[in-house]
Amino acid sequence: MTKINTSLNSSRRKARKAHFGAPSSVRRTIMSAPLSKELREKHNVRAIPLRKDDEVIITRGSNKGREGKITSVYRLKYIVHVERVTREKSNGQSVPIGIAPSKVTITKLKLDKDRENILERISQGRELNAKKHKRE
Repeated sequence: MTKINTSLNSSRRKARKAHFGAPSSVRRTIMSAPLSKELREKHNVRAIPLRKDDEVIITRGSNKGREGKITSVYRLKYIVHVERVTREKSNGQSVPIGIAPSKVTITKLKLDKDRENILERISQGRELNAKKHKRE
């Protein structure tokens, strides 16, 4: 059997190289998070790349259920820092805990013109896709 999409590679080695050697622009899209049920209905969008000042709720791990604003999106490490989600170091200094973007749900978006355009574009794509599948 031949491959459907020959431009994609399924080698683990190459997939890992592409992931860990990805440029910042690609990391942005990898660091997407799902939207809450309400936002999903409102915008007709399932997930969107995270950015600073988005409000999220943590859905996995020991900090599950904690809410807060994103203070930084650390693309190099593929993590985000959420305000008040910190731990104390032995010397008493508090450091933010890194959280994987897939383990949070966006509850409130920081909207600007660009972000609204992105949401609009994704939702149009979803509507087109839905129409195409209805015809079949």
